[in-house]
Amino acid sequence: MLIADLRIVAAVSGVYDALVGVLMLAGRPLLSQIFSVPLPVPPIHADLNGLFLFAVAAGYVIPYRDPASAGGRTYLWVMGAGLKGAGAVLFLFDYFARHSPASFLIFAASDGTLALITLQALMWPKR
Repeated sequence: MLIADLRIVAAVSGVYDALVGVLMLAGRPLLSQIFSVPLPVPPIHADLNGLFLFAVAAGYVIPYRDPASAGGRTYLWVMGAGLKGAGAVLFLFDYFARHSPASFLIFAASDGTLALITLQALMWPKR
């Protein structure tokens, strides 16, 4: 495991979650237009998702500051490999089972990619 790799993964994941959180809170009309879906009703669902994403993004400060610590690595396992991997699977499931818009697959791809990169960084052999 390279400490620099874990820091980069934490930074990229944190920025990604923060940006999506901003879009969920302040950019819903734009998201609705881009993905050709109606605005959420009631809006609190998107607000809570945005708040959740900000909390997840803030948590990435832990592995960014101390990626070798047990807490930093645990956060990357749970929120990086685990949550993002499960999110990618759920986006795929929703697309095939519930026929959500194909544009949502961008989230399956981005979450899945970040999950795999996190997994690789966590499992990289020590040098």
